[in-house]
Amino acid sequence: MKTGRLLTFVPAALAMSLVLTEPILAETPSIQITSKLQSDPLILNGKSGGSVKSDCGNIPNAPSQIIQVSESLPYLRLTVDSPGQPTLLIDGPGGRFCVLADRYSETKPEMSGYWQSGKYALYVGELSQRQYSYTLSISQQQKKGN
Repeated sequence: MKTGRLLTFVPAALAMSLVLTEPILAETPSIQITSKLQSDPLILNGKSGGSVKSDCGNIPNAPSQIIQVSESLPYLRLTVDSPGQPTLLIDGPGGRFCVLADRYSETKPEMSGYWQSGKYALYVGELSQRQYSYTLSISQQQKKGN
């Protein structure tokens, strides 16, 4: 008898959790990236940090931004600028990557190189427990010297 109830309850609970998490993802800003950005760099703004403690600092419970790369790109660069100690967690088709700021050299979290097509969830985190305004720059132009 107990097994029958459990088998009824577990699928119902799973379905409810999927229904309840869908609105969070629907509220996350999403942007389409094609082989040619309409403005380069593309600038996005938001608040860093969040209540989820991770290996990539304090991140929000929902992505800060979702980008959809429509076709594989030979080069794309994402850079986060913030007065705090920002982090950038990228969860995409190639895996999860965390990029930290270096407070000693004042480098900004940046990920660049080849990007395969697919959906990428970006979490802009913060090493401290504070929140700061950030600017996320998306560019297809390589830095000089690279």
